[in-house]
Amino acid sequence: MSKAIKWKSSPKGKDYDGVRSFLTLLCSDSDAKKLIGHLKKAKPIEHAGKDILRAAQLPALSSEDPHVSKDLKDIQKGKALAPVLLIRGDLGKAHSLVIADGYHRVCASYIVDESSPISCRLVDL
Repeated sequence: MSKAIKWKSSPKGKDYDGVRSFLTLLCSDSDAKKLIGHLKKAKPIEHAGKDILRAAQLPALSSEDPHVSKDLKDIQKGKALAPVLLIRGDLGKAHSLVIADGYHRVCASYIVDESSPISCRLVDL
């Protein structure tokens, strides 16, 4: 699969709803709200899927995963994917990067081309 991956310019409200649900498992509701506020203001950047997965210490899911498969189909159709929302890790405290939203999109991008640039929003904890 050698289709170029298109990315939307910004995440949708539903993406942030998922982030809030996920983050409240890791931190307080007020901290999650603050992080989401920072993510909404963060400038878009790009990172390769292989680097995101390594920094998050997560495996690449296969194309057999239903969510990854859906994203791969969207890529093939030329649909733009939502940017990935990230919270920076901390080497000094041995905290990995957190993929707050977009793990399946990272994996789909990795399958297409592990070095392909992925549109991200990145904030510090």
